[in-house]
Amino acid sequence: MNSEEEFYDAETGLESDDSCEVSFKDACVYESKQTVNGKVPSENGVWERRTTLPAPMFSRNDFSVWGFLKKCIGMELSKITMPIVFNEPLSFLQRITEYMEHTYLIHKACTLSDSIERMQLVAAFAISAVASQWDRTGKPFNPLLGETFELTRDEEGYRMISEQVSHHPPISAFYTESLNQDFSFHGSIYPKLKFWGKSVEAEPKGTMTLELSKHREAYTWTNPMCCVHNVILGKLWIEQYGTVEIVNHSTGDKCVLNFKPCGMFGKELHRVEGHIQDKSKKKHQVIYGKWTECVYSIEPKVYEVNKKAEKKSGGDSKKHKQEQSTGGDDADEMPDVQETVTMIPGSTLLWRVAPRPPHSTQMYNFTNFAMTLNELEPGMIGVIAPTDCRLRPDIRAMENGDIDTASQEKERLEEKQRAARRERAKDEEEWSARWFQQGNNRYTGAADWIYKGGYFDRRYSDLPDIY
Repeated sequence: MNSEEEFYDAETGLESDDSCEVSFKDACVYESKQTVNGKVPSENGVWERRTTLPAPMFSRNDFSVWGFLKKCIGMELSKITMPIVFNEPLSFLQRITEYMEHTYLIHKACTLSDSIERMQLVAAFAISAVASQWDRTGKPFNPLLGETFELTRDEEGYRMISEQVSHHPPISAFYTESLNQDFSFHGSIYPKLKFWGKSVEAEPKGTMTLELSKHREAYTWTNPMCCVHNVILGKLWIEQYGTVEIVNHSTGDKCVLNFKPCGMFGKELHRVEGHIQDKSKKKHQVIYGKWTECVYSIEPKVYEVNKKAEKKSGGDSKKHKQEQSTGGDDADEMPDVQETVTMIPGSTLLWRVAPRPPHSTQMYNFTNFAMTLNELEPGMIGVIAPTDCRLRPDIRAMENGDIDTASQEKERLEEKQRAARRERAKDEEEWSARWFQQGNNRYTGAADWIYKGGYFDRRYSDLPDIY
């Protein structure tokens, strides 16, 4: 759900053929800095990205979730029409872009001469890519076929283009390149979601590929499973779980990460643990932490000694937890978040999450990075492709707090997409993606979508009219 991750908005309504303690309990207050339509005015001629949305999120209290979802049990949600009440004002293509929030980890990896040290940072980058999903229980809008999103961050040294390349199944492809040609990061994502009565589970099909040109290295991995609990009753909460295997195809090094399910007593909630091994399977480093907080690395021997000491001093903690635990048939109660990650002496901090803005809870639990993604900056109109997500009227209306208009526009765009599909079928014309083409991942051999190039040449005259 990465996308990972989360409710993925189905092709809605289409014919039946998505100490390092950090607190996420954000205060419901706005920053004192004055904004205009959510934007911070330019200072001394320098544009500042916005720090809030134009309007706070609407209340979902009057909507019967169960009335809608009871007919969806066991079904794949890409086949179901999803009401706009489930959404957050971003397209899934924009949500993918949140992988790049911690690009500094890639830049740092490029500067290191040791392959194990580089793998540590690549592992931290893979973990950090799902951090923004915590508390993000709204689903992004499903991209229309042919929809695109570009993101250029000069100060972070990269630019990124993504495109919705397939309708059934819904596939999003992306390509990121360093402005200094230091790296490229690309992949295609097909999240399969199912509703299981109390929860929605997402299987993140698709491969992430990171290439470090200076070191002539390529790393591949897939994202962990994601589950959104209590979609019917109780407080929504998210867990990531499953094994993520990062492979360095140049050296044979491998990092195996275990995203742990919360377990019966919640002790493992958010925890990630794994190790880095070379091609002879010798363990070099242990990785540990939480995907919501921070990640450390440490030598395996030191880690094992610490774990043994921890078990000896554990005493009756499990029994105590069991006595505290309360069952419930009505909701999957989120366990109390245990103590934050305890740093083992001798560990190296690889990554730490940035705190969310103080008004995040009123803004769909967005991070600072997410808050900027749908912003139309000065000079963008006429430069970005007419298929860019920022130009979608339903997302724009929702962001501005006009839910009725957003819902009407969403229905209009869906009908326009259905009509275009009927027209292609009548003419026996197959859809062809503009910026990506089907192929195989050169490192894994798996099916993938490969960037053809040319997007930033700005030749957009023959793009489809999707809005």
